[in-house]
Amino acid sequence: MAKKKKSKSKAKGGFKRWIRRWLLRLTLGFAALIGFFILLFSIVNPPTTHTMWTEGSRLGRVEQEWVAFEDIAPVMARTAVAAEDARFCQHWGIDVRAVRAVLDEGAKRGGSTISQQVVKNVFLWQDRSWLRKALETLITPAVEAVWSKQRILEVYLNVAEMGEGVFGVKAAARKYFDVPPDQLNAEQASLLAAVLPAPKTRSAKDPSPKLTERALLIADGAATIRADGRAGCFED
Repeated sequence: MAKKKKSKSKAKGGFKRWIRRWLLRLTLGFAALIGFFILLFSIVNPPTTHTMWTEGSRLGRVEQEWVAFEDIAPVMARTAVAAEDARFCQHWGIDVRAVRAVLDEGAKRGGSTISQQVVKNVFLWQDRSWLRKALETLITPAVEAVWSKQRILEVYLNVAEMGEGVFGVKAAARKYFDVPPDQLNAEQASLLAAVLPAPKTRSAKDPSPKLTERALLIADGAATIRADGRAGCFED
């Protein structure tokens, strides 16, 4: 009887070790895969994202065309940073100040940096699960370590949804203002940036009074970060 109990206990211990071993292998495999794509996308443009794929399935098609950072109006880059992450040049991917503000204010505001949004868009998915947020928090510093700030912003401006089914600044500039992205002016850039938190319900082409007011505040913020040097990490 004692022998049988010992045998069962041994088998159970062996099964637990097998589970732990496979969990470790899966974790290391996932980390290696993410590391590979972080290195790859530092020089190769991501061909699509989970959001583009799901929106394409829902709508039938999406509008998106890649544009190099140097072919985007500098005011558009500054404006996106002013709207979404004014301390972009001052943090390593996680803005501790913004996180503290979110904890203080609850769900009234978001605390994701542009770097975190890029990780979410390129490597992960959109829902607000704890798993996704944990992975985002782990992957973001690795992206910051490998990619330049300019590369992070370039990817962001190419994959962010700026209207329903409209991804990236090139498609948005053409659709809403009929100009190439390097000819966007401050007003147009601020309207596109004002749409970013809610692209499915806001329109840069037909802005509401509230959106117009937000765009004006963003334009002021863009001028401020240019003047005080907070745009230095991505401007030549």
